[in-house]
Amino acid sequence: MAEVSDPGTIEAPPSSLRERLLAQPERAPELVALAASERFAEPARRWAERMAAHGHSSEEMARIAVRRHTQIARAEGAVVGLGGAVTAAADLVALAWVQSRLVFFVAAAYGYDPAHPMRPAELLALHDLYETPAAARAALDGVGRSLAGALADRTLDRGREQTLRRRLLGFVGRKVARRAAARAIPFLSSPISAVQNGRLTAQMGTRALRYYGG
Repeated sequence: MAEVSDPGTIEAPPSSLRERLLAQPERAPELVALAASERFAEPARRWAERMAAHGHSSEEMARIAVRRHTQIARAEGAVVGLGGAVTAAADLVALAWVQSRLVFFVAAAYGYDPAHPMRPAELLALHDLYETPAAARAALDGVGRSLAGALADRTLDRGREQTLRRRLLGFVGRKVARRAAARAIPFLSSPISAVQNGRLTAQMGTRALRYYGG
């Protein structure tokens, strides 16, 4: 069992999320943010309550969350990155999942309700995908209305896969795109993915600390 100060392990993204991503790849960041809110809000709240009960300050909790998620992202990149191009999309989805969880835990550490509708919007804004959380929230409100039709058309083609990969690259960190080709080479991609995933998650943690911690 994980120690009380440890946010714990992260399970793989649900299979239903990948189905939605393939059905509507252009809305990948929004879909990840909504799924993460549904999955991580309650665990983040419980973790923050346990931490506070053991005397940890908000700042201590938040930094523990950043450190732990950075370690998880680095380990995930090393393992999934072994497959090169075959697992490149899976690596990006997993990284987006870890980074999203990180934001909900940092928000909870600073006393923000992780289940509030603005948390996934803030996640998107922290990724610089929208100028403001309000603009991101408006986009999220539109996802539900368009997803049903997208799921009805499940014809998967190479274009959708490429769109999904491009949108995920923009979500997890634009700098990763500069070495995207190297991440597609089996075995070579493993150390590259590990380093990049860890660095990008640490950077997201710094932004989250600044945003929620003031």
